[in-house]
Amino acid sequence: MSYPITDYLKEINENSQKKSISYNGPNEGDSFVLWLTGLPCSGKTTIAKGLKEYFEYRYLKVAHIDGDEFRKNITPELGFSKKDRFTNLMEATNIAKTLFFNGLIVICSFVSPYLEDRKKIQSNFYHDNFLEIRIDASPETCEKRDVKGMWKKARDGEIKGFTGYDAPYERSPVGFCINTEVADEQMTIELAADYIENWRRKAGEMYV
Repeated sequence: MSYPITDYLKEINENSQKKSISYNGPNEGDSFVLWLTGLPCSGKTTIAKGLKEYFEYRYLKVAHIDGDEFRKNITPELGFSKKDRFTNLMEATNIAKTLFFNGLIVICSFVSPYLEDRKKIQSNFYHDNFLEIRIDASPETCEKRDVKGMWKKARDGEIKGFTGYDAPYERSPVGFCINTEVADEQMTIELAADYIENWRRKAGEMYV
């Protein structure tokens, strides 16, 4: 099975050689990067998939870069030290930039626990084409949702440096947060979509 992000990059490379894609690309200037951050199993991937469907329904081209799939397919050699986490996020950021500059909406769902790393990610984009949203849930709720058993392995000492258990998650002092404990799946997607649409509208008004 092919990995969608690799397929996107291949398509971009082929179209670039044909010179058939303009700077704005298929979304005609509506592209942006959305970065979903939060504890493992907090709901990032679920919301990302829902938002992807939301924008595709509006005939926009969207790429979703999921943290677990990215490590599996792009950076399998990297571990979970602070240095390796940063390297992994920079790899993802560079791919997100490529997709964004070719006109795609890019939704990235990564734990990305360190505030300094997230600031570095954001510094690669203008403020009106990058948005960070924190997806929040308690460690207890995250563990209950964890079908892979990662939280239990962390408690049993099988995984070291697990974010939310024996490694920190640093919250941004400002920014939008969605608590997935107080809203159901559909509502969290709608909350995120409404916030993004308002943000896009305000960003667009800056250039009117």
